Amino acid sequence: MSPATLARELAALESEGLLRQRRVLQTPQRARVQVDGREYVAFCSNDYLGLASHPEVVEAAREGARAFGVGAGASHLVLGHSTAHQTLEDALARFTRLPAALYFASGYMANLGLVTALAGRNAAIFADRLNHASLNDAALLSRADFKRYPHLDLTALDRMLAESRASSRLIVTDAVFSMDGDVAPVRELVGLAERHDAWLVIDDAHGFGVLGATGRGVLELARVSSPRIAYMATLGKAAGVYGAFVAGAPELIALLVQRARTYVYTTATPPLLACALLKSLELIEREEWRRSRLRELVASLRTGLSRSPWRLLPSETAIQPLIVGGNAEAVALSASLAERGVLVPAIRPPTVPRGTARLRISLSADHHTEDVQRLVDALRSSGKLA
Repeated sequence: MSPATLARELAALESEGLLRQRRVLQTPQRARVQVDGREYVAFCSNDYLGLASHPEVVEAAREGARAFGVGAGASHLVLGHSTAHQTLEDALARFTRLPAALYFASGYMANLGLVTALAGRNAAIFADRLNHASLNDAALLSRADFKRYPHLDLTALDRMLAESRASSRLIVTDAVFSMDGDVAPVRELVGLAERHDAWLVIDDAHGFGVLGATGRGVLELARVSSPRIAYMATLGKAAGVYGAFVAGAPELIALLVQRARTYVYTTATPPLLACALLKSLELIEREEWRRSRLRELVASLRTGLSRSPWRLLPSETAIQPLIVGGNAEAVALSASLAERGVLVPAIRPPTVPRGTARLRISLSADHHTEDVQRLVDALRSSGKLA
């Protein structure tokens, strides 16, 4: 493929309103940021609890660097697995109330490693149609029979599982769907996994730290446990740092240490990140006010947008999607808000289905009620909100 061919592909993306551009963040990740030399109130981040630049987390990272240096220097199975990594894994298992946990470099790598370790050519994977790209890529990489069921359609999933003759079965699902903000019916999915002798792989990237009475995620929210659950959550969103983990039965974690290629064949993450994450876990558990504020902000935003001409999807999470429709319209609305000092990203296909381009409003405990009101006022100033 020649550079000229690539240029034509880029031009086609631009003509369809699908060409992405990066902004340059010049400050720590906060509700109020400086981007390209200008101050904004930002509703773009997954830093749901406002921990990404928390001074105690920053100091924990500094102490970790002093104790362990910057780089791990080797893969976990060679000599890169430090006491900081081990302490974090033990803490994650305790926090999630699951037997064991394994720390990965990212959520994408965790999903690739987990799914491909559990599924091979003779397996069948049953995936919600709106799952994150990492789960879909993992299913394709596993070479298992990859079946997708309509979003949240448990009747269809039950039928597909009953018809399967695969030697092993995996149900894979987001816990909180990242572009719609709705929550998977985890209790019912556990029931299907147990009935059909299947694993249930749960990607709780957007629920960990936020959902449940103490922020332990979707399993706490659903009040469910099962040895068939393989639980994955990321640590760069509500936890405010970087990485991800898988938690579950000891046998599952032991198998991943042996077979998860994205764990075995990569350098361990810097130990200082594990030190920072230990402090984040402490703050998640200790500071309930962050989740309370987040709930208040969600309610305030939904009230403010109740008369919007656009469709606000029925989400009670920090992800509040405002459906605009066309790609150009979504980009134009995002640009209009930016002119008024408010950053909200326009999300377009292929991330979301065609015709459902949207503003993905992400709330954080670092926001205040005045920030939400500023967003509502900015929409009203665009002449589109009554």
